[in-house]
This record gives sequence, C-alpha cells and structure tokens, in this order.
Amino acid sequence: MQLEAKKKCRTKLPTWFKTNAIYYPPKLHIEQSSSEQTAAYKAELVHGKTLLDATGGFGVDSFYFAKKVPKVFHCELNPKLSAIACHNFEALGAGNIKCHVEDGITFLQNSKEGFDWIYLDPSRRDTTQRVFLLKDCEPNILFHMKTIFSKANRILVKTAPLLDIKQGLRELGHIKEVHVVAVQNEVKELLWVLENGYTDEAEVKTINLTKKRDQKFNFHLSKEEASISKIVVPQDYLYEPNAAILKSGAFKLLGRRFDLGKLHEHSHLYTSDELIDFPGRRFSIENVVPYSKKGLLQLGLTKANITTRNFPQSVSSLRKRTKLKEGGDDYLFFTTNLNEERIVLHCKRKP
Repeated sequence: MQLEAKKKCRTKLPTWFKTNAIYYPPKLHIEQSSSEQTAAYKAELVHGKTLLDATGGFGVDSFYFAKKVPKVFHCELNPKLSAIACHNFEALGAGNIKCHVEDGITFLQNSKEGFDWIYLDPSRRDTTQRVFLLKDCEPNILFHMKTIFSKANRILVKTAPLLDIKQGLRELGHIKEVHVVAVQNEVKELLWVLENGYTDEAEVKTINLTKKRDQKFNFHLSKEEASISKIVVPQDYLYEPNAAILKSGAFKLLGRRFDLGKLHEHSHLYTSDELIDFPGRRFSIENVVPYSKKGLLQLGLTKANITTRNFPQSVSSLRKRTKLKEGGDDYLFFTTNLNEERIVLHCKRKP
C-alpha cells in the first residue's frame, strides 16, 4: 500500500515523494488531495497570523498555508489520517501546524478564539451524481455559514470544477473573488474568497498553470454580459482559450479585450490577421474547407489532431468517418461559421 500511494506522489506531490520518513495513507486520500501546484497557489491568497484548515485531509494545503501563516490548525476527523498528516508535518519541518482529531465545524463551534482565515474543502456525499450542489457536500457550508463567519472575516472555499460559477455566486454570498485554477490546461478546482460584509461584485480570476508560464485572465461577469462579440470569417490566425477561461464563461469579453473576431457566437474560437500573445493555444490557419467528403479529401491528410467546437459530431465519430490517425503537426478544428455552415480549419500550432 505504501509503495502504491508513494507512486501517486511522484509528480503530484514531489516534496513528499523526495522526503525521508514520509508515511502514506491509502491512495484514495492522495487522489483526493490538492496537488502542490494548486496548494501553493491557494497559499498566495491568504495572509495574517492564524488559519484553520477545517477539512485537513492528507495536509497538503495546510503545509503550504503554513509557509505564509505563522499558526495553522489542521482538523481531520479520521484518526489514522490525522496521525499520518501530523507525522508528515514533522518530517517536512512544518512545526507551526497543530493537528486536531476532530470535525472542523465542531472544533470551530467549541473554539474560544477567532482566526484570520478559515479554509474549507467540502466533499460530495454522493459522488455518483453529475450535478454538483453545495448542499450535498460535507460539511454543508451553506448551513454553517453564520457560525464560520462568527470566527473569521475571511473564508477560502475549494470546490470541484463541476460547480456552476453563477450558482456558487448565488448561494454563497459575500464573495470577493472566484479563482478558476487549471494545471496544464485541465481545470482542477474553483476557489471562492469570501469576506464578511462584502457586497460588491465578485471578480473572476482565471489561471492556467503551465510549465512555461502562467496564463491569467481576470474579469467581472457584468462586463462579460454587457460585451458584444465581433463575428467574422476566419483570418490568418486561430486562437483557442485555455480551459480555465472556457470554464469561466468569459467568451465575449475575451474577444473584445484582445481585439479578436469570433467565428460564431457559440464556437468560442477566435481569429485575427496578426499573431498576438494569448491565454490559450495559437495556430496559423493553413486552409478552410467545407465539412464534406470532398473538402476533407482536399486537405490530403492521413494524420491530424482533431478538436470540435460548436459541432454536432464528436471527435471519436469524426475519426471513424475520416479514418484520420491521431497525432502529428496538423490540427483540424471542426466548427460552425457565422453563416451556420459546418467548416473545417486546417491549422499549424504556433509557440
């Protein structure tokens, strides 16, 4: 069990993997924990002298919070997992984390002191349903919000990407910021920064953590709703937003801010006649053909990377129909243009 769990940490938790005397829990706890990249990002959002991690788990987030906050309280109801996290904190040299074998909300209710921050990572009670609802999570932070705010003015909540952003804004209240965090173009978590008494509009902050450089795009939903897309025909270059932006819903504002045309209101692909820096993938457009047997034959390809945007068929069905092998330097975007016509864009990736 130890070796199997340790293998899970090689890339996700390299600090744990490289440290001697680390004890590992069942691999499920490793799978459910934050990665070091996302934990480090969360730590940059907090400050002050005290922080309560009310849903401590394996302790990755607590460890990184302890790099920014002098005193961290780690609450974990599972005695074995709490003991493992506490042991590992010592092995990692994190002496400013105090472990409590207790439910975080119960600890909070019985605590006589307040905290500068409270962090919660509620887990879904029923993981078989596709719909993510805060009321179906443990702890139910909606039910306990008054108690939580009585002990801290600032709360940081982590939820899975399945949660609808507008739904979260409606239910939580007092939200100052929403962070959409992606790693290597895969959205990993949503972070909700709550401040007691805050009534202004929340700012949505997207970030895609990559090996080269982080891609950021921040906006307010009211600005997105007030913006109008410029719908155009494909030009010389094509842009595909990163996964964090796509999750955030900043589709109209993104094009306006970068002065890009959009291929279709619902395609979420952008184009320009000059290459620009962009928070996502960039391509040169080599050819545009109708979606037809003749059009595909015109491209003369046997291998390509396929993406669909606002298109009725899936990638797998297109591969069956076109007989195109996966990979290579050619990219095909199957999409819909401003005239509601199905088209295929043959592209080359730009660095």
